Amino acid sequence: MKEFIKRRDAGEIRVAFGGIYGLALVFGCFPPVYLWASGSAGVIAGLPVAIWYWILIAVLVGLSLWALYWVEDIRGELDEIRRPSTLADSSITPSAMPVEEVD
Repeated sequence: MKEFIKRRDAGEIRVAFGGIYGLALVFGCFPPVYLWASGSAGVIAGLPVAIWYWILIAVLVGLSLWALYWVEDIRGELDEIRRPSTLADSSITPSAMPVEEVD
């Protein structure tokens, strides 16, 4: 699976995840679908269908963000946190460092 993901072009990954995010955007912003769900009197696990509609959109976005993070981690595209090893290596000198005042 990891080799399959590494072989994919960055454009293909953007299109795939862009499609998922676009689908969530359409479901979140397209009133007729929501109105259809909100007009339903059905109850699933004690919650109206309209509430499940929004929960499913949030789950879709959350899982797709996690999947995109996982794909970028496999491909080595995550930003590295840069921390200076010492103060001498950084552009901030001790005299220029901000001081917090405690009340």
